Amino acid sequence: MMPAMPNPPRSSSSLLAIAACIDRLNAAIGRAASWLVLAVVGIEFALVLMRYAFGAGSVWLSEAVIYAHAALFLLAAAWTLREDGHVRVDIFYAQARPRTKALVDLAGALLLLLPFTAALLWLAGPYALRSWAILERSHESSGIPAVFLLKSLIPLFAALLALQGLAQAIRAATALRAGAGTETR
Repeated sequence: MMPAMPNPPRSSSSLLAIAACIDRLNAAIGRAASWLVLAVVGIEFALVLMRYAFGAGSVWLSEAVIYAHAALFLLAAAWTLREDGHVRVDIFYAQARPRTKALVDLAGALLLLLPFTAALLWLAGPYALRSWAILERSHESSGIPAVFLLKSLIPLFAALLALQGLAQAIRAATALRAGAGTETR
């Protein structure tokens, strides 16, 4: 995450306000989604206990673990990006100057992240809509009758990640603009 600038220009401050709003949105969603970890652990514990202590199982609970696990990762991915928690090979990035880091962040957001999220939205949108059109259910008779909700998380994931990429690009561009004449080669 890029550090805040001391006195950004007026136009940059409004863009930084938008980036901060995106950050707050993704942080709120990510924190809420993080509670799904407890659901995954609790339900999985109950399933193991049911199976080995009582010889019983539940398709509905097994699918609930899958739904909660998927929701956790899809909803918290943008927050993880915001917190700089994604895995990256930063042999050079860690030692780079702030301007170089801003250039890498801007290029990464504009050339990699935003095109990926746009393609994912383009492909996942119709996929989720088709699922909603038929109110897709589980293939198992006793499964969760809401596959359409699970599939809706994919375009939501892409949208949240795109917003966070936009916030990252705004901060990087603002940092580059502010430090344009201050850094020597």
